[in-house]
This record gives sequence, structure tokens and C-alpha cells, in this order.
Amino acid sequence: MIGQYFYNESTRNVVVAFGTLFNQIQLTKKDASGNVVQTMKVPLAYGPKQKWLSRLTEDPNLSKKVAVTLPRIGFEISGLSYDATRKQNKIIKAKKVLDGTDSSQLKSGFMPVPYNVDFELYVLAKNSDDALQIVEQILPIFQPEYTVTMKEIPELDIIRDVPIVLNSIGYEDDYEGDFTSRRSIVYTLSFTAKYYLYGPITSTNVIRTVQVDQYADTAVNAPAREQRYTVAPTPANAAATEFDPDDDNFGFNETTSFFEDAKTYDPSSGQDV
Repeated sequence: MIGQYFYNESTRNVVVAFGTLFNQIQLTKKDASGNVVQTMKVPLAYGPKQKWLSRLTEDPNLSKKVAVTLPRIGFEISGLSYDATRKQNKIIKAKKVLDGTDSSQLKSGFMPVPYNVDFELYVLAKNSDDALQIVEQILPIFQPEYTVTMKEIPELDIIRDVPIVLNSIGYEDDYEGDFTSRRSIVYTLSFTAKYYLYGPITSTNVIRTVQVDQYADTAVNAPAREQRYTVAPTPANAAATEFDPDDDNFGFNETTSFFEDAKTYDPSSGQDV
């Protein structure tokens, strides 16, 4: 089993969805009269907090034109863990008949495995008001969770709600050193996203017709068929569209034929010989 290549990008999609939540946060600057003089979009990047703080501490010369712009938001994965509370029957399969030209193919995969991915979100600012503007745009959304809807496996058309839970909030204020040192205020928000990991997706042909030949006596070398029972769906292009394909609503055509020609059905040619 291990060694068969597959990659469903489940974790990557959760990371993208998580980052998208914080991609439109804005910050305003006001003058002494309370008038808005500047509105800016807060930069967002994937990376550890130490990366941005080191850029600040390693560049003490504030006269340089290139420096890390504050405020900014950064986030990273801090861990993965199995969630046994969401485990389901692992032998259940999700199935879907492909649309269009590949309607004869059936995509299927076993029940996914529940996992939790932990994120650390960092809000970095050089003064308290900037940091609070950002944090107060985030905290009211999570009570303590916010649910995003994701299309997890496009091949199976599986859409699932993924809860993102706010676990804790930390605060740091690095205000040491002389006047040439840059101040950095850091809020650390810990989140957990409850998602699923999928195994390999297999493709097989769709069985649309079942045929059974019945014989009166199979003890002889060349038994003669006497009756044929055939079942086909109605309509002929019926396809399962739900997560549980057994619950699709379509009928069947049942045909019973009787023979006295002593012929036998040849599966390779599909003809009676």
C-alpha cells in the first residue's frame, strides 16, 4: 500500500483557505483631529515569527531605505494530530460517475482520515493602536470558531465544512534598548482547523447492465441455457451524484428471455455462440 503515489493537496488547500481569511484586513491612520489620512492593506505572508523579528534586529540602521514594513501578518503550521472523535467507518466508499465524455468511469475512494492542523497567526506592529486595529477585526469573527466551505476532492465532488477554532491569544511587547532600536508588538493567535486526509482515488468502469444465464443442468460438459435474466438502469445514463451512490433515485428495466437454441454466451465477444 505504501509506495503508491497519490497527492490530493488536502493540507495545502486548508493552508490556502486559512490564509485567505486574513488577506483583506485593512488599517487606517488618523490625524490629531480624527480624520483618516491613510488606509492600507496589511501585508500577509507565510513564515515563522522569528523570520520577521530577525529582520528587525539585524538591521539596526534605521536610515536604510529597505526594511521590514510594519504592521504585517504572518502565519505557519505548528503541528498535525489525529482526531479520533471524528473517525467514521473506514470501509465506506465515496463514489462518483464522471460527467461528460468519461461517464463510463467510476471514481471512488475510501472514507477519509480526520486530522487537526494547528496554525500560529502572528500580528506584528510597531505601536499598540496598529496591532489592536488588526486584532479587533479578527477576534469577533471567531466565537470561538469560524467555518469555511471547501471542495476537498474535485474528482468526487465532495464539499465539506471545515471548522477553524481559535484556541488562545498571546501578547509580546519588545520595548527594550535605546532609541535606535525598533519596537515590535506581537500578538500570537493559535488556531486549529478540523479537516480530512484522503487516500488514493481509483477509477473503474461503470457496470450498467447485469446479465445472468440460467441452466437446467450444469453437470454435463456442454449445458444448454434455458433462461436469461437482464437488469439495466432507467434511464440508461443514470449516475450517482450523492456522497452515498446507493441512495440515488432511478428505476430498472428487468428482462427475462427463454431459449431452446443450446447456445452459450461468450463474454469476450459479447455474442451468443
